[in-house]
Formats: sequence, structure tokens, C-alpha cells
Amino acid sequence: MLVVVGLGNPGDTYRNNRHNIGFMAVDEIHRHFSFGPWSKKFQALVAEAVVASEKVLLVKPQTYMNLSGQSVGEIIRFYKVASEDVVVIHDELSLPPGKIKAKIGGGAAGHNGLKSLDSHITPHYVRVRIGIGHPGNKDQVSDYVLSNFSGSDKAWVEETCDNIARALPDFMNDGLEAFTKKLGVPRN
Repeated sequence: MLVVVGLGNPGDTYRNNRHNIGFMAVDEIHRHFSFGPWSKKFQALVAEAVVASEKVLLVKPQTYMNLSGQSVGEIIRFYKVASEDVVVIHDELSLPPGKIKAKIGGGAAGHNGLKSLDSHITPHYVRVRIGIGHPGNKDQVSDYVLSNFSGSDKAWVEETCDNIARALPDFMNDGLEAFTKKLGVPRN
């Protein structure tokens, strides 16, 4: 089983925030494949499907970003899933908008959702980082990530989420290198 987690904050207030691009990517994966309806359990919205001959559980923690690890920890303990079989999709300030990087493990780099995950499931999971850019001043970061994408961002956000959804079977069949190759050269 593969557990694919999108990080974000629940509710309409946050739906289009930069911090919610993980939720947006998971929603696109849900649309792209034959997932069942979302149900609420494990302090999350979850949906299941078979993708590339493997069961996939999509997860959108409803604990708010800073406590995401609580929900994901419950899931991996219940299903007895190794942290290496968890893919977390999240926003990344240090990357230009639309640029994607993926790796296994690493630090939280100040991302509170990742800090929570690290403490609940170990830091050894796949991280798919989607660049949202930086406001230029660290004092503006909180307001920036909790603000909505602008209308001019819509095209690259949709394209990025679609590309991640299309590359998921490559990851499942051939691993992280195939996934990143399918995504091609990230936009700058």
C-alpha cells in the first residue's frame, strides 16, 4: 500500500491558500484516477483506489498543518505501512513557483507540517516539494503562505498538480527517479 498525503489546512477559508497546494495536488490525483469518495477517519479525509496494480490511500489531514503527523501516524500504525511507503506533497518557500523537487528524508526546514510528520512517523518518507516562491521578507512568510494564489498563478498550479497526478504510476512502477523523470525539468 502507498499512502499519499497532501498537506494543507481544512475548510473553505484556506482552500486556495499557497499552504494548501498539497491538498490541491491530492485532489487532482483523486480526480485523475478511480478513487472512491472521500470519507472522514483517522482525523483526515481519506480515499482509496488501485493505481498501477497497487492500493493507494489518499490522505488530507484535517488536524491543521501543524498537527498533520497525528493523523498520518494513526494511519500508518493502523495499516502497518512503513514510512518509506508514505509520499507527502507540500508547499516549499525556497523553490520558485511551480518547481518540483522530490527526495526521501531530509529536514523540516521550518515547515511545521513536516516537523509534525517527522515526530510521528520518522523523517524517512518521500517528500514532493512544490515551489510557491518566497515573499522576500521572512517576517511576511506566515501571511504569504496563508494568502490565496493570485489569478495569474492558476495556470501553473493546475499544470503542476496535473503533472504530479500523471507521474504517480511511474513512481509506483519504477520508483522516485522515474517519477522525477516523468515530471521533466521543473519550471523556473
